[in-house]
Amino acid sequence: MATAAPAATDAVAPKKGKKKLLIIVGALVAVLAIGGGAAVFLMKKNATEAEAEDGTEEAAPAKAAKHDPKAAPTFVALDPFTVNLADRDAERYAQVGITLEVADAHLGDTIKAYMPAIRNNILMALADKTAAQLSDREGKAKFAEQVRRETSRAMGHEVEEPDEEAAADDEDKPKKKKKKKEAEMPISAVHFSNFIIQ
Repeated sequence: MATAAPAATDAVAPKKGKKKLLIIVGALVAVLAIGGGAAVFLMKKNATEAEAEDGTEEAAPAKAAKHDPKAAPTFVALDPFTVNLADRDAERYAQVGITLEVADAHLGDTIKAYMPAIRNNILMALADKTAAQLSDREGKAKFAEQVRRETSRAMGHEVEEPDEEAAADDEDKPKKKKKKKEAEMPISAVHFSNFIIQ
C-alpha cells in the first residue's frame, strides 16, 4: 500500500505543472504582443521623424501636414468658458466649449502646462465680444482665429494681429511673412464643442 500512495501523488503533480506551464506561456505571448505593438509604434514614429529631418516635409505646406492620415492630430479639450459679454444694452453671457487641435501629443502636454495663461487670454478675448459679434458664422470663425492667436501668445510665441497683417499686405510686403507667422503658431485649429449666447 505504501507503493500506491506515491503513484497517486505523481499523477496529480503533472496536472499542476501543465496549468503553470499554460499560464506562463500565455503570459509570455501577452508580453510579446505588447512589446511587438510598442516596437511597431516606435518604428513608425521614428520613420515620421526621419522623413521630417530629410526635408520631405518642407516640400508640403504646413496645412497639408495636419491632415495626414498617418499622423493623427491631438485634441486638447479646455474646460467650458462662461463669461459676461460686452453688450451695454442688456446683461448677456456666453458659454463656450473649446477644443484645441495640435500636431502631436507632446505639444498637447505643453499646452496643459500653460493652461492658466491660455484660459486667461481666452477669457479676456471673449469678454471683449458682444453677442452680435459672436452670433453669426463669420463672427465665430474670427473668434476661433483670435483664440488661436491668444493661445500661441500665452505659450510665448510672437503673433501678429490681423490689422497689422492687413497693413502689411497694403504696403505690398511679401506674403511669406504672413505664412511664416501662421506656421509658427502651435495650434492647428480651434473647434467649438458648444456655443451658447444668452
